[in-house]
Parts: sequence; C-alpha cells; structure tokens
Amino acid sequence: MSNTDYYIKSYCSIKNQRVSLNGSILFKDESKSYIDFIKATYKNQNVKYPKFFKMDNLSKLAFLAADVLLKNEELNTESENNIAIVFSNSASSLDTDRKHQESIQNKESYYPSPAVFVYTLPNICIGEISIKYKLYSENSFFIFDNFNADHLFTYSNSLLSSNKADAILCGWVEFDKEDNYEAFLYLVSDKGNIKHTKQNITTLYNT
Repeated sequence: MSNTDYYIKSYCSIKNQRVSLNGSILFKDESKSYIDFIKATYKNQNVKYPKFFKMDNLSKLAFLAADVLLKNEELNTESENNIAIVFSNSASSLDTDRKHQESIQNKESYYPSPAVFVYTLPNICIGEISIKYKLYSENSFFIFDNFNADHLFTYSNSLLSSNKADAILCGWVEFDKEDNYEAFLYLVSDKGNIKHTKQNITTLYNT
C-alpha cells in the first residue's frame, strides 16, 4: 500500500469551550473554568465512565476527545481493536507535575499523593483510552515545541504500511494550566474521504 492509500476517516477537536466532530460543533459551553467545561462536556456526551473523575486534566481532555471520535466509529468494545495511538504535545504532563511538586514542597502536610503521581507521565492518558476501547496495539506519546504534522504523518503511515495496526488514532493533546488546553485527534486508515497528507492534517488542525 502506498501513502496515497491512507485516509483521515474522522477528526475531533476540543478547544475554546467547544467540541466538534468532522467540522460540526457537537457542544459548546460558556463556562469560564476548564473544570466546569470538561464536566459539562462529559455530561452532554453521556460518557458514563466513573473513573473519568479520578483522571488528571490532560487525561480527561484526551479521553473525551477520543471518546467522541471512537463512539462515532461504533467500535465493538467487547473485543480487541487493532488501533494504534500516536499522541503529542509540548507541555508533557507539566500541569500534574506542578501539583506533585507542590505536595513535595509542603513541609506542613508533606505526603505526595499516589493518585497525582500516577499521572506524571503524559502517556497515561493513552492507557485510559486503551482500557475503555480495548486498544492493544502500538502506542507512543511524543513531545514537540509545536504541532508536528510531518511526524504524525510519517509515523502513522509507517505503522499502517508495516501492518502493525488497522488504524491509527493520532493527534495533539495539550494542557498547561486552565487557559491553555487543546485536543485535536483524527483517525487514519485505508478508508475515508480525506486523503492523509501533511497539508490536510495541518488544515484540519487549524480549522
């Protein structure tokens, strides 16, 4: 299969208090805080996944974007799905790292929380998504200064052409303090209407 045989099957974006799927707004909320917005999104999208409330902010963002996208695909969650995950951002798990560091520095009530510490790796959000949707293929989380369409394009095409996955859930999931959050995820496979090219990835990200 050549690179031109791959397509962007669907895509989802969460930013500026809006959730969109394939270019259409599914939900918008004027909540000023990220916490209120993400809870409202969870309720609006009828997620029903209690563990969500124990996740850190980055994982909540990635999980909801993936949930919107994968529910649209009507995956069978009773069996394994051969979908790889390739995520990226620039802040890694910095928001949670700060919380962990603050707990260490608090000499009056020193006791670093295991519930916080477990999220001090950015790829933990991949695990949360994989558990719900039984995605047991390849997964990676890359750190770049900015959105890197070139890498996402090359890496995902490599996984598909080597038959390591039937589809790839790709994208950018950034959370660094409440006023700086953004998720852009898309699904790549050999089926779809949008050709998988660097230009198209960039265009959809900037939409």
